[in-house]
Amino acid sequence: MAKLYFYYAAMNAGKSTTLLQAAFNYSERGMATMLFTAAVDDRAGFAKISSRIGLEADGVPFDDATDMVALVRAECAARAIACVLVDEAQFLTRAQVWQLAELCDRHDMPVVAYGLRTDFHGNLFEGSAALLGLADSLTELKAICECGRKATMNLRVDATGNAVNDGNQTEIGGNDRYIALCRRHFTERSIFRSG
Repeated sequence: MAKLYFYYAAMNAGKSTTLLQAAFNYSERGMATMLFTAAVDDRAGFAKISSRIGLEADGVPFDDATDMVALVRAECAARAIACVLVDEAQFLTRAQVWQLAELCDRHDMPVVAYGLRTDFHGNLFEGSAALLGLADSLTELKAICECGRKATMNLRVDATGNAVNDGNQTEIGGNDRYIALCRRHFTERSIFRSG
């Protein structure tokens, strides 16, 4: 039976690299994959999945209105799809995560989603929360804090490297806007505290 997998991590853990390697491995064996990426993230170009180490591929863009099942079924009518791979999965809606689960449960299609677990406040994204609750398999990829410990938090910074503690949950950026830190160093550098 096909499963729904969620690989999550802080920024700079290699999520997109791992997705692109999985797509390559399928391709090398003559199996097609369908790649999705968030339409809101256009840092590498619209509907592009890219990694910091230079790998890239085209993906199907999704936004809040995208019907994942309909797109995959339409693609399957044209060619056999062995696996669905989703980059920037934190931007999925809860309904879309249920759609991905449907692809596994009713269409026997494995789905592997990659994304951030939390935002710069330490709060779960909607897509990540749904995946943490519904995925058959959860795997944390490791990013490294500046102290050498595992980074689990994403600190939003300004152009001078100072913490930004307000703003919308979604602000697209890479190393210029976010630093992956362990919880201790995240707490020390931000104003977000318990209580």
